[in-house]
Amino acid sequence: MKGILLAGGSGSKLYPITQAVSKQLLPIYDKPMIYYPLSVLMLAGIRNILIIRNPEYLSWYERLLGNGSRIGISVQYKVQEKPRGLADAFIVGEEFIGDTPVCLVLGDNVFFGQGFRETLQSISKNIQGAAIFGYYVPNPKEYGVVEFDKNGTVISLEEKPKEPKSSYAVPGLYFYNASVVSYAKTLKPSQRGELEITDLNRLYLQRGELKVHLLGRGFAWLDTGTYEGLANAADFVRTIQKRTSLYISCIEEVAYRMGFINVDQLQSIAEEYRQTEYGAYLKSIVK
Repeated sequence: MKGILLAGGSGSKLYPITQAVSKQLLPIYDKPMIYYPLSVLMLAGIRNILIIRNPEYLSWYERLLGNGSRIGISVQYKVQEKPRGLADAFIVGEEFIGDTPVCLVLGDNVFFGQGFRETLQSISKNIQGAAIFGYYVPNPKEYGVVEFDKNGTVISLEEKPKEPKSSYAVPGLYFYNASVVSYAKTLKPSQRGELEITDLNRLYLQRGELKVHLLGRGFAWLDTGTYEGLANAADFVRTIQKRTSLYISCIEEVAYRMGFINVDQLQSIAEEYRQTEYGAYLKSIVK
């Protein structure tokens, strides 16, 4: 399975913060925002990753992540000239995807919870059609909403409905089989002029190929696309890390735990960050 990390868009909801910088390069406490979704792909066992971003920020991402070899993965880059919707990522990434299944994660989403790695790997190894997630929210009108029966079978999908049929939002993490490219090409732009991910998921639903996995109590999903969301995410990460002494979405640690790099490589990276708490944390893993 391959992975796509969508880091495009104007980030206009965060103006003036993002007028001169890509949203996904903003810090969430002690790491760039992009580390959080990148770690999700890595935890799923995905090592071949495409980052879709705006053309003006290519050199910034290359400086931060390079080709990914430093942490044992392969990172490629593609330009999305203008925002055309989430589903457009599969058309932009058609050559990259080829005939393999793919996971799409949005660059401004943070996921955290026990057992998440096992869930991700199980889905990535057994994907047949498409798999999405459901997360309980008090304000479903602001999100894409999934309705399902008592057996977990998906009944309907709605995008920011006025009268939601459930309280479960669909977070920005999606798994698809190799048919996703051909499905995406059949979509027509919505009233917003974009190819909607909800419409793509409906195609899978109509074919009986869509599954939903619920993220239950004790699991956290944070959308960092607003001032409030950005601040809440930073507070959350800081609190968890200070209380547990374990880091969230430390991509170097994930690479080591997943066997992408060895202890000597981790030691070398820790030395680069020796003057920071981040470096001290990496050294503690080595010890």
